[in-house]
Amino acid sequence: MATEKKEHELIVSVSPHVKGEESISRIMWTVNLALLPAFIMSLYYFGPRAIFVTGLCIVTAVLSEYFYQKALKKKITVNDGSAFLTGLLLGMNLPPLLWSFNPFLIHVPIIGSFVAIVITKQLFGGLGYNIFNPALIGRAFLMVSWPRAMSIWDEPTAAFLAFDARTTATPLAILKEDGIGKLMEVFGDKATLYTQLLIGNRAGSLGETSVIALLLGAAFLLYKRYITWHIPVSFLCSVAVLAWVFGGKNPETGKMLLFAGDPAFHLLSGGLILGAFFMATDYVTCPSIRKGQIIFGLGCGALTMLIRLKGAYPEGVMFAILLMNCFAPLIDRGFKTKVFGAVKETKG
Repeated sequence: MATEKKEHELIVSVSPHVKGEESISRIMWTVNLALLPAFIMSLYYFGPRAIFVTGLCIVTAVLSEYFYQKALKKKITVNDGSAFLTGLLLGMNLPPLLWSFNPFLIHVPIIGSFVAIVITKQLFGGLGYNIFNPALIGRAFLMVSWPRAMSIWDEPTAAFLAFDARTTATPLAILKEDGIGKLMEVFGDKATLYTQLLIGNRAGSLGETSVIALLLGAAFLLYKRYITWHIPVSFLCSVAVLAWVFGGKNPETGKMLLFAGDPAFHLLSGGLILGAFFMATDYVTCPSIRKGQIIFGLGCGALTMLIRLKGAYPEGVMFAILLMNCFAPLIDRGFKTKVFGAVKETKG
């Protein structure tokens, strides 16, 4: 006679049981720390604007999470650093506009942070249940709602107390609109162009500043094993190969030249490094299986180059990651690990 399972029966899984020292809070604050070098460089190039924009995003993100959880009588989790990280990443994805001196634009980062935390994260159940990267959804919402404000880029001043700044185009926008000739006219030669992209002396979002600073933070996360190489390397390799194959253009006719593109420029430009190491590797919104992560990274790179070369926007990292977030569960299912010792069912 079968016995009925008790309602509160405790089921213990098979050993061994491994207890880790890491926690969500420790991981999140470590990622925040890894972004510190890049933030310092944005502070150097854009001065008070970097502090105001990023600080406003962080404060709004933390307060939005706190008051939402307080109103719904949920456990307060602002101390785990996830809301702080979302605000920091959103701030580093925004233009360094003088919001502190333009009261008509101060609502932009506030609304972006609210959308990222409340709508993208908390309404789906909180940390671990969101489908899309919250910071990127916040930025996407702002681009759709305020496209003009989100497409005005300040020229870096490399002086902390320089409040006045001239607007200019990003290197990717110059290449897309005016071609390689105009890009060389602005930067002089390729050696100078690569150098300025590496150190961050170019127009762009706060997180597009110094590639070197971003790579230092990424190396720290790889050393701590908080991220693995699978997504970033496949992401960057996909961008490099497609940029080399399809990124070249005939300067006279404007037609595409195969195997004549500049992969180094595309690797160092835009938000690629920030996206590949700090956003595409989000635990919640990327595949958990290693083979699936490689496919995820390749897809991000392919979509990035499709948008950069054929789309209306000069940059495609944000859209690429968000689109691949949709496929993360499907990728995990396709590369599901076979259960050890499982018996295959046979018909009949």
